[in-house]
Amino acid sequence: MTPIDADLRQRVTTAFEKHFGTNAAHVIRAPGRVNLIGEHTDYNDGFVLPCAIGPSTMVAIGGRSDEQVHVVATDFGDATDMFDLKDIRSSEQGWANYVRGMLDAVQKAGFQLQGANIAIAGNIPKGAGLSSSASLEVAVGQAMLALCETDIDRTRLAQIAQAAECDFVGTKCGIMDQLISAQGKAGHALLIDCRSLGLTDAPVPADLAIMIVHSGVTRGLVEGHYNERRRQCEAAAKAMGVSALRDADMEMLNAAGLDLVTHNRARHVIGENRRTVEAAAALEKGDLQRLGILMAESHQSMRDDFEITVPAIDRLVDVLQNAIGTEGGARMTGGGFGGACVALMPVSRVSDVRAAVERGYQTPDGKTAEIMVETAGPGVSLID
Repeated sequence: MTPIDADLRQRVTTAFEKHFGTNAAHVIRAPGRVNLIGEHTDYNDGFVLPCAIGPSTMVAIGGRSDEQVHVVATDFGDATDMFDLKDIRSSEQGWANYVRGMLDAVQKAGFQLQGANIAIAGNIPKGAGLSSSASLEVAVGQAMLALCETDIDRTRLAQIAQAAECDFVGTKCGIMDQLISAQGKAGHALLIDCRSLGLTDAPVPADLAIMIVHSGVTRGLVEGHYNERRRQCEAAAKAMGVSALRDADMEMLNAAGLDLVTHNRARHVIGENRRTVEAAAALEKGDLQRLGILMAESHQSMRDDFEITVPAIDRLVDVLQNAIGTEGGARMTGGGFGGACVALMPVSRVSDVRAAVERGYQTPDGKTAEIMVETAGPGVSLID
């Protein structure tokens, strides 16, 4: 466990003991993720290339003798929630719906649950596009099943977490975030086929740094345009007579006669699938120049065709790319409309690139951007 994880574990177990007067039975950790390339391709049955990262959500859990679930969330000022497993309804507290939704989805998947006390703590920056919500869902689901001494396939766990977010929370997300949080592998990104859920290891060289820079623009996908983009993609696929944009190509798109906006949305996804597969190959070869070109093309497509970047994000990517040169690349990562940028570069370039960001970029409120340098880490795990 890293020092940060040790601090997080201490925070979550202390909160559990304070609020429930006893020790937790288990502590579960589920990581956030950064997507190296492949944006808005997952719900189009396409390809993505994420890796799990160090920042995570931890859940401390203990059993109850009734069918109540009592929750305390340390990241929201020790906010609490209580509900009955037999009557799970939406909460006015946004964070609580990820917990409620996950337990509702686990039960609908056929698993028997028992009452529980739960404490939650995390260190994934909120609104950064690093999947704090998926991390929370996966951690809560794994914790409840561990409490009930029930084994589950990690891919199945991810599917249940996706259902929770789509059906209960209301974000019609793809499978990527939940799947990488559940199935992450130390030292590797994973090329995920979002149709078959096949996982292909993409080793991350030890001398390659993954830099994540938070733009300072927070996102809200349910309130934003994420669901609208999904509808546009579905409309484009229907017009081309395919089940998903995964099955379309540029020739089909050009012949489809779509309106300009829908055409551009589909063009992004079709091109992004190709770029993602090529990027996995470039990563395996250590070809940072090609990887940088693909990342630049990805960001341009997100900006111009999918229209999900914002001016602050575009400025930050320019600062990063200019500092990195041809030794890697940078792009926005996550669903869009704010959040973080990801940059890949040799470890030897980190200090110079960090200095360039601190010198050349400020968040919209005038602060220095939060910078994280990460390595590819493991997925969900039982800590205690």
